[in-house]
Amino acid sequence: MVTAVDRMTETLRERIPPLTAVPLPRAVDERVLRRQWPSSEFAAPPPGSGLKAIPGDAGPPLLGHTVRMMRYGVPYGLQRFERYGPVWWSGAFGRRIVTLTGPDATQVALINKDKAFSQEGWRFFIERFFNRGLMLLDFGEHHTHRRIMQEAFTRDRLVGYVDSMGPTLREGVASWASTPNPRLYWALKQLTLDVATRVFMDMPSGADALKINRAFVACVRAATAVVRQPVPGGRWRAGLKGRQLLERYFASNLPAKRAGEGTDLFSALCHATTDEGERFTDADVINHMIFLMMAAHDTSTITSTAAAYYLAKHPEWQERAREESLALGDELPGTEALDRLDTLDLVIKESLRLVAPVPSMSRKTVKDTEVLGYYLPEGTLVGVSPSVNHFDPRYWTAPHTFDPERFGAGRREDKSHRFAWMPFGGGAHKCIGLHFGTYEVKALLHEMLRRYRWSVPRGYRVRWDYVSLPVPVDGLPIHLHRV
Repeated sequence: MVTAVDRMTETLRERIPPLTAVPLPRAVDERVLRRQWPSSEFAAPPPGSGLKAIPGDAGPPLLGHTVRMMRYGVPYGLQRFERYGPVWWSGAFGRRIVTLTGPDATQVALINKDKAFSQEGWRFFIERFFNRGLMLLDFGEHHTHRRIMQEAFTRDRLVGYVDSMGPTLREGVASWASTPNPRLYWALKQLTLDVATRVFMDMPSGADALKINRAFVACVRAATAVVRQPVPGGRWRAGLKGRQLLERYFASNLPAKRAGEGTDLFSALCHATTDEGERFTDADVINHMIFLMMAAHDTSTITSTAAAYYLAKHPEWQERAREESLALGDELPGTEALDRLDTLDLVIKESLRLVAPVPSMSRKTVKDTEVLGYYLPEGTLVGVSPSVNHFDPRYWTAPHTFDPERFGAGRREDKSHRFAWMPFGGGAHKCIGLHFGTYEVKALLHEMLRRYRWSVPRGYRVRWDYVSLPVPVDGLPIHLHRV
């Protein structure tokens, strides 16, 4: 009997573009992605349930698909979607992981009506390094912490954060003039850390900045370590040491923030109180600061890097955006001025689609459930894949093409499904700092546009490393020209 789910799965497979239409990383042999291993069922559905078993395969012995997943990113996800449909499993990181692809499957997990999907999936990857960050909390506890934290992201505080970041961004971008051929990713990463240090802690970037940045990098990369033990020289051990350094750093600064009346985020978390008198403990503040500092400067770095790359590859869009930025004059822009940069809005949204800063979101089932007619037993580690949704041809015209106009008023392809475009996640755990992050990226690109024109080498195409979050393998070489 052919069910509605069967028909939808076949339709999906027909609509997914062949890999020959997908821009693959340089030097990738398509046969590596096309190689197949024997399929098997993830778990047998309960008799009489009418549910289907999830298809998939374990991949190569020992490592499974770990290396292919991290090395090839989006093309890997599309290949699996093409073969298995919206729900499939694979062997990776020593576990069997079910992946949900496509907006419909994503919606089930992120809306989570029956509370079957827990944030415990994230804990498998990052709990040791970002313990009790907001993203790792569940249900009632998450709601309570988010409600307190919302006091640090009100409109008035957001205006203050944007005003605070302006001088740091202008000074940092101006300093690049002495290095006309930078590796842009690393320049942006240092700059966004400087912004986070200033806005989140009201402290200038000083002697501690480099070791703090290294600690954050170590924590993020440790999440996808293949060897998940503290062996000397390993990523896992480096991440644990990084976490210890960050805890000491924030704990040493916390008493002054509790005692003061600062306007930075650190102070806001120390003093945030709900109408019912709920407040964060010292441990809560430290945990949230470590997570927010990582999330803020890593995702902003990735987004600004991707947007700068596409503006370099498409100079007509760069000139269009520059015209709007120059029209603002020389004053440091606040939120109202940044809201008028419509072209950058389109470019940033398209860059977020093409390079999702968080390409996969983790969950774990806390009871038996189903997604689109497929059976997921309790205890299943689940991945939700925004990076695949962003290339689904049912919702996006020519999805591998840079086309910011798809977000314009006349098209709004992002509205074709509520989970077709989801760079900030969705549901109860949607990114609490999405407006802050968008303003930061826009303000940073504005400063670049008013000071420089930039380009990449002729024929250059960036290759993203997905070992943790997407990072350009070569750091993204660009050439800056003073305007």
